[in-house]
Formats: sequence, C-alpha cells, structure tokens
Amino acid sequence: MNVEDVRFPTSKDLTGSDAIHTDPDYSATYVTITTSDNNLKGYGLAFTLGKGNDIVAECIKHFFPLFNGLSIDEIEKNIGKLWYDCADHSQLRWLGPEKGVVHMALAAIFNALWDLIAKKNQKPLWQFVVESKPETIINWLTFKNIEDVLTKDDAFKILTKSQEFKKERIEKILKEGYPSYTTAAGWLGYSDEKIVELCQKFMSMGWKHFKIKVGLDLEADVKRLALIRQTIGDDCSIMVDANQQWSVEQSIKHINAYKQFNLLFVEEPISPDDVLGFTKIKKAVGDVRLATGEACGGRVMFKQFLESGAMNICQIDSCRLGSINEILTVLLMAHKLNVPVFPHAGGVGLCEYVQHLCMIDYVLINGEKDNKVVEYMDSLHEHFIYPCNLKESHYMPPLDHGYSVEMKEDSINTYSFPNGNYWRENQ
Repeated sequence: MNVEDVRFPTSKDLTGSDAIHTDPDYSATYVTITTSDNNLKGYGLAFTLGKGNDIVAECIKHFFPLFNGLSIDEIEKNIGKLWYDCADHSQLRWLGPEKGVVHMALAAIFNALWDLIAKKNQKPLWQFVVESKPETIINWLTFKNIEDVLTKDDAFKILTKSQEFKKERIEKILKEGYPSYTTAAGWLGYSDEKIVELCQKFMSMGWKHFKIKVGLDLEADVKRLALIRQTIGDDCSIMVDANQQWSVEQSIKHINAYKQFNLLFVEEPISPDDVLGFTKIKKAVGDVRLATGEACGGRVMFKQFLESGAMNICQIDSCRLGSINEILTVLLMAHKLNVPVFPHAGGVGLCEYVQHLCMIDYVLINGEKDNKVVEYMDSLHEHFIYPCNLKESHYMPPLDHGYSVEMKEDSINTYSFPNGNYWRENQ
C-alpha cells in the first residue's frame, strides 16, 4: 500500500469557493494497493481542501499493517469484518470514533479495496454490488448503533424485494442514465456576469437544476437569485447552499426571504452536527426542504437526522462515510424512512465515485430516479483515466472495471505536494 498527497490549485480561480471555504485547493489523499499481479491494483481517495491533506495521508499509513499479506480472496470474503476491525480499532477509534480524519482515512483505504475487488471480478463497482446476493451484502455491513432504526432483517427484506425489479432497472439505467444538477455555475466567488454565462452554457447542454452558493449577504443573495431565476426561467430548479454559515435565527430569516424563488432545497444552513437546530429551522420555514449530509461523519449521525425529520434531502458523501460498507447502511435507512438521496459530489474524484453510488441506490434499493438529482461539477475530470461520462446532464453508468478514480501518472507527478512539479515551481 502507498498514499500520495495530491493537491490542485483551485484557489487561483475560486473554483469551489463558498461562504465558509473561501480559498479551497481541491485535494486528495490517494491510496494505491499493489498485489502480486502487476496488472491488478486498487486505487482510492479521500477528498480535502488542501491544508490537512497530509494529516489524512499520515493517518492512512497507520492502517496499512492490518492488510499486509492478505490475499484478494481473503479481503473480498472478509470485507465486512475488516471494515469493522478498522472502524473500531481499539486505539485509533479514540480519534473519532467513526468520524473526522481517522474516518476519512478509513474511507480512502476501503474505497481502494472496493476498487480492487471490483477489478478482480472484472466489473464496474456498481455492477459488482448490485449483482451480489442479499446475504452476501448483509455481511459487508454493520448495524451497531443504528439497529433501533434499521435492523439486519429490515435491510435484508429491502435487498430481497429489489431482486425482482433488478433486471428491468439495470436495463433502464444503462439506457437513460441518472439525472444530475450542476454546482459549477454558482460558486460564491464568481461575478454575476460569469454566473449568467455559465447558467446559459449549462442549460444549452441539458441541465435543468442549478445549485447556488449563498450566505454572506442577504440582500446580495436575493439579487443574485433573482438574476438566476430570470436567466433560467421557471421550468428549471434552483437550490442554495449556505455551507454552515448561519445561526438558527439567521437561517430562518434567509430561507423565508428566498421562498419567492421556489427553491428545490436549502443545503447546510447551520452546523452539520446540529440536529436540533435543523429541526427548529424546519418548523419555522414550512415546506422548504432542508438538505444535509455531506459533512456527516457516519451512519449514527445520519440516523438522528433521518429519524428526526430534520433531513428532507439526504446527501451522502463517498469520502466522509466509511466507503461502500457504511454508505449502503445509510442508503437503506433513507429508503426505509422515505427520505430521497441526492448524493454530494464535485470535489476531486467525487463525481467519479458518485456515479456508482446513484446506480447502486436506484437498482439495489430505491428504484426511483426521475424526481431525484445527483451533484455534478465540471472540474478536474481530466486527471482521471476513466472520468465520469455525462449525456444531456445524466450520469451514464460506468462500464470500466473498478471504482473509477485511477489518476493519470502525469497528474500525480505534477500535483503531488510538496514535491510535485507544480508545487516545486510555485512555493
């Protein structure tokens, strides 16, 4: 196993900027798992915004000894136990448990392991997962601390029920893809002129859903939303994202002021850990849907949000949750509690990951996609050997084997920090 600290200088053009994260450098802790077969390697990552990427990378190294000498067959057979042994490591868990840097490190490693397993079985990851038997999938999962909401029997029933629709759903998703929304038009650092230009560009390419960053100035937000609604018309949807900027009281004030724009949802108005705060906001803003989850560290936090009714849109993240093992439990909980999942993406490799997750949710669990959208951002895909493929704003199912985040060697050599070619020349 090996890990690289890879950073892209997106702060230069403010790509990714929002009310809180004003100068992000989109970055990845990039894990490579080698085997005795030089043609079979696993690749995985966790996403950060620059500083601290090295901390996640260093944490990843502490897990490596747990996997040395294991065969791929052993890893596949015992992936559930291996996951829990890492998540519940008697010493490393103290740094979480199951959240923060140590959990992101876990995600990067298991993302790479799932990539390896899918390649060994010569399938794209989404296909490997949906074609696995329910009793096999159940053994990948842990229900500890969520069994009061989702039991093993609940999960097994959902997975078993979906089997009768699986063939039809696979055929449909291969033909139609999965609808997406774009965040690329609405970064907070962009000028009004640039946002209008980008909205028009993405509309011409088939997008009908636009997420806009807000949060610093209510009057400026309202003016910008009015401009965007005028640009895209009433047949397209607007979502806003405050990125944790407000207090509960500010959230209520801002959201009520935005109601005139008929928003699809409002994302992360306050701290992503404040379940009770979300509940208070929801009571005060009525039928406006609240979205959160991209910064939720684990299934236990999702359980609280989902069961309380404070989360109207569930936003899973492929690198905050502990990879497929934990993502599946959250998808199953959301389905049981009838909360739609709109996965978070956008950062380095997240779109490449999320395409698999929305296919899994549709085929294996939920069976609904026409009233849901998954995030897309048109940035940094050129660094991946198998970038996501969109057709008329729909993610098309990946057909290459694995989990889709193998980076080009030149990109790693250029953007590894601090010794890559770019960073040596720009320190």
